[in-house]
Amino acid sequence: MIYVICEPCVGVKDKSCMEVCPVDCIYEGEDQCYINPDECIGCSACAAVCPVEAIFDEDQVPEQWKDYIEKNRRFFEQ
Repeated sequence: MIYVICEPCVGVKDKSCMEVCPVDCIYEGEDQCYINPDECIGCSACAAVCPVEAIFDEDQVPEQWKDYIEKNRRFFEQ
């Protein structure tokens, strides 16, 4: 189970998610934070603390934000 950070994080980057991640798999990008899919253990700690509710299980990303799944993957291909 992989988690994805979606549009509500853009421009916010609260970083609460980074503080609670037990494996440090969340990285700060220019416009938002990103979860490394190869490092995420699916614990959901990040989703529970996100103040803007931007973090979703990959299978539960709302339809309007599905493109963030690919955006997240591309961030780690760079």
